Amino acid sequence: MPGMEVIGQEELKEVMDVMETGVLMRYGFDKERRGVFKVRLFEEAFARYCGTSYALGVTSGSAALKVALTALDVGPGDEVICPAFTFIATYEAVLEVGAVPVMADIDESLCLDPDDIIRKMTPYTKAVIPVHMCGAPANIDRIVEAARRSFLLVLEDNAQAAGGSFRGKKLGTFGDMGIFSFDYYKTMTTGEGGMVVTDRKDLYERADWYHDHGHDHDPRVSRAQERHPILGFNFRMNELQGALGLAQLRKLDDIIAAQRRNKAAVKAVLSEVPGIGFRAIPDPDGDTATFLAFNFPDEVTAARFQDALAKEGVDTVNFKKNNWHYVPNWHHLISWATANSKKYPFTDPSYRGKVDYSIRHIPKAEDLLGRTLFMAIPVKMDQERLDRIASAVARARKEI
Repeated sequence: MPGMEVIGQEELKEVMDVMETGVLMRYGFDKERRGVFKVRLFEEAFARYCGTSYALGVTSGSAALKVALTALDVGPGDEVICPAFTFIATYEAVLEVGAVPVMADIDESLCLDPDDIIRKMTPYTKAVIPVHMCGAPANIDRIVEAARRSFLLVLEDNAQAAGGSFRGKKLGTFGDMGIFSFDYYKTMTTGEGGMVVTDRKDLYERADWYHDHGHDHDPRVSRAQERHPILGFNFRMNELQGALGLAQLRKLDDIIAAQRRNKAAVKAVLSEVPGIGFRAIPDPDGDTATFLAFNFPDEVTAARFQDALAKEGVDTVNFKKNNWHYVPNWHHLISWATANSKKYPFTDPSYRGKVDYSIRHIPKAEDLLGRTLFMAIPVKMDQERLDRIASAVARARKEI
């Protein structure tokens, strides 16, 4: 997978800068660290790269979601519209701040359907979380427009598409806040880690305070003398993660360029298969190309093609079949919330809203995800690997 494929001497050099000081934490020990502030530099570089005013490093993409929701003052009594196709962290973060996740359908981009926002709104809806799934942009312009018309906050979940864009503007920068993930499988990686970005100083400050036990980070006083404007928690990124992030960020555009070349090569091979279609990406130029999504007229054909590829050693994923990244598969999450109805009152039959996670409310997701296969695209792909994929595809064609 992407970032981890290119870890090398650049990352080692940045990490050794930290190790030589012996100071691994983000804050404090200013004299001992001898001017080495990797997280701070990473945040500044990432904000410049995205074109935002502020960036805040945190422990993970999941933590970034909770930190951002807290900064946006989303909490008990609020509903948050989330797409049916996303990683479980999107829903977990909403539940963690005491709010109610409301499941919305997707469109042909395989991301949140802008038209479904209005259909899923209630008087209690406060925010919407569009997710740029599997490396490609959602119809983010229409999503933001629909949200703004209804005075909803927008938190972009860009965990899977760092470096992606829509019409020249970086993903994660369209809403009130955006988040990124840098775990080991992401386009760029810090092992674990995440980032929150925004152009609003008030939101940045609340996120900054919250992620560090409420510390206000007043530069005029020592850390022990800092005030605590809000109750917080510990979601601080450490210096080793910041060091890795600096090196990986410098490689990000090259990573994406390599993935685009490899994706184009694989897509050309698959284009020869009768009846095949491809994901509708709103702005192909902004695709990070971490995945190639292709579809068939029906689920049976998709399953046969997937099985045939697997026999030849080529792996693909059907998120509906394989129980990944698809809300109706998170039955344990809803069951757990129901079992804890005192903490999550929306699961009680007397709840004043009507939250229903039945698949009948997401017909497009049920249809599209059932007949779509996803293939991960590497940064490094030699001709031998491409030939192996081409051979597998040629044999799989005979099975459909």
